[in-house]
Parts: sequence; structure tokens; C-alpha cells
Amino acid sequence: MKVFKFGGASVKDATGIKNVVDVLHKVGHDEVLLVVSAMGKTTNALEEVVKNYFEQSPALQSSIQEVKKYHNQIAMDLFEESHPLFQTLTKFFGELDHFLSHNKSPNYNFVYDQVVSYGELLSTAIVSNYLNFCGIANQWLDVRTVIKTDATYRDAEINWELTQKNCSKLIRKKQAYITQGFLGSDENNFTTTLGREGSDYTAAILAYCLNAESVTIWKDVPGVLNADPRYFENAQLLTQISYREAIELAFYGASVIHPKTLQPLQKKEIPLFVKSFINPLLSGTSVSKGADLVPLLPCFIVKKNQLLVSLSSIDFSFIMEENISEIFSLLHQFNMKVSLIQNSAISFSVCVEDKFGNFEALRNTLSKKFKVAYNENVSLYTIRHFDEQAAQMVAQNKTVLLKQSSRETLQLITKETE
Repeated sequence: MKVFKFGGASVKDATGIKNVVDVLHKVGHDEVLLVVSAMGKTTNALEEVVKNYFEQSPALQSSIQEVKKYHNQIAMDLFEESHPLFQTLTKFFGELDHFLSHNKSPNYNFVYDQVVSYGELLSTAIVSNYLNFCGIANQWLDVRTVIKTDATYRDAEINWELTQKNCSKLIRKKQAYITQGFLGSDENNFTTTLGREGSDYTAAILAYCLNAESVTIWKDVPGVLNADPRYFENAQLLTQISYREAIELAFYGASVIHPKTLQPLQKKEIPLFVKSFINPLLSGTSVSKGADLVPLLPCFIVKKNQLLVSLSSIDFSFIMEENISEIFSLLHQFNMKVSLIQNSAISFSVCVEDKFGNFEALRNTLSKKFKVAYNENVSLYTIRHFDEQAAQMVAQNKTVLLKQSSRETLQLITKETE
């Protein structure tokens, strides 16, 4: 089988869904498993529903209504009102309403996963029905019956053994399937999610378990570029990337490929293609065994809205292994995503992403043992295969707060110069 992943931008409206049909007609759709994300900005809209739910906001019903209206409009653009899809959508919205009115759990992350998951369920129902309508026979598959995880809501760990068994049992070769990205379920069958942008990871998990021929991620860019065109001019296409280099780029935050996606593919040497759903016959980028990078260019990665935290000992004593161990334990406890570390005899600096809004609590805890200084809203630039020209370009018109380099990689933490 081949695994295709279509993200939210590719199915954001009826025109996008019709284009998916066009892509499949051009590249083939026999023995294909399609992993589809929530449509457009639906995940953000459902996050707003969760926020309104916890704040007991009068805007809760209107925020749910927006999601209903958006999906019903896309369905109406594709089908007659008598089509059975509308009953499916009504069923899903009924389940969502029932959960919100009967839930007793105060756990934000649990509620988040139960609510936000409807984005993928709705999108795949619409896409599956439309493909069948267009003569591309497929079976809709609830990925929660296949991918089993622990109960770490919003960032679940895969139970590979159970997932492998479920794949063997539920997915038959010689057939096309459509399923959801981003989702799994725990041992009690509650919905879990694999982290934002986890649909790429879903595709890799299923490819690994099915010994797939390849994975293709369809995007609105021609492939993997050496820089994000939103922040850098003249970004260039990389035609070949080795697994090792792609894992390095993903680790540093390259947004085209999810960090967890590459490991299962590398284990079985399953090639990953990143291609354009606008021009599907272009070759795009191949991530596979082979040359590290073709062409060999500096690759630029930027992470915005980071925190640079600097700790120093109150009594000027050395920051030794036991201090560093304690600091990392606290970073883990408060769910801080660490992007860079640097230490000297009496200071320790760390660049983190405060994904869950826990920094204030962490700072209060650290202040009991260390002097804590920090800079908010800093940017972390990483340049793989850097040269002096690339370094100067990034530092231009910025204040460099911290610089760190190895043979292949330069990292700069900067603030915009006012």
C-alpha cells in the first residue's frame, strides 16, 4: 500500500476536496490509505470551543455553531441535501453536544482531545463520501480503532504492539481507505491526540505497521524548502534529504515534517515524499536513504515566541551535575519543550517553548534555589550547513542574545532591534 496524507489546507473547502479527487486521478488511488487532517482552521475553532466551555462563556453555543455551519456549507457545496452524509454530520455534532453537556472531568487536556478530534472525524466523513460519489471507492476507517496509545492526552505515546495487531486485523490490502490524522485512543477507548501537526506522524505509524511502499505528504509548497518562505526570501527546493538530515531538521523545528514522523519510516527504509497538491506530477522532495542533502545549501529554521531563561547560583557556587539534573527534572515536570541549552561555571541558560502556559509556576519553583532572569518572545534561528554569509543574514537588524555553533549547525537566539 501507499499512504497519502492531506493536510487541512488541501481540504479547506469544496474546491480543495475536488482537487484531492484530481490529484488521485493523476497519481493513482488503488491500494492507497489516505490520512486526512481537519479542514482549514477547524482545530483552532474547536480549541475556541474548549476555551469557551471551561470559561463557561455565553459564546460557547455560537462557537459550536460556527463549526457546524462551516462543515455543512462544504457538504452543501458538494452534495444534494438528501445525501446520507448530512445524517453522519448530524450524528457527530450530536455526539459533541452530548459530551459537552454530560462531561464531568475537570481535566483540560482530556476534554481538549474529546472535542478537538471532531475536526478530523468530520473532514474524513466528507472526503470519503465525496470520493465514493466520484467513483473512487474507499472505506472510511475510524483510526481510533487502530492506533492505541497511553492516556497522555494531547501528546499520547503509541502502543506499537497493539497498533500493529489492529492494522493487521482491520486494514486489508487491495482496498482504498480514508482515515483521520492526529488521533488515537487509550485503553478505555477515550480519544487521544498525538500533538499538534500529528497527522504526518499518523501516516508514518500506519505505513510502518503496513510495511507500506511509501508515504506522500501533500502540501501547498513544491516540497521541502531550505527555509520558510514566510520569513526568508528566495527559499529553494531540496530534492533529496537523507533520513538523518531530515530528523536533524525536524528536531530543530522545520515545520514541513513532524519530528516524530521520520523514526518509524527510517527503521523500515520507507521513503517519504513531500509533494505539491497544486502540481502533483512534479517530483517534490524525497526523504530516503542516500545523500544528506541535494543541493547542499544552508537550511534555515526559525522558532518564534520562545523563552530564554538564564539561571545562576545565588551564592556563586558552581552549577554542577546535581543542579542540572534538578533543572531538567523541573523542565520535564512543567512540560517545557527545550530547544537549546548552554552552561558555564555559575550560570545555565535554556531556550524553551512554554506550550502549556506553565512558565510562571516553573519560575516560582526555580527562584527558591536560583537567580532567574528571562527574555520573552525571543526567536531561535538554526542554520544547518551554515556559512558566514548565512550567519550575517540572520543576525542583521537583530540583537543576538546567545550564539552556539558546532561543525554543521549554528544557533542564534535573537530579539528584534527596536
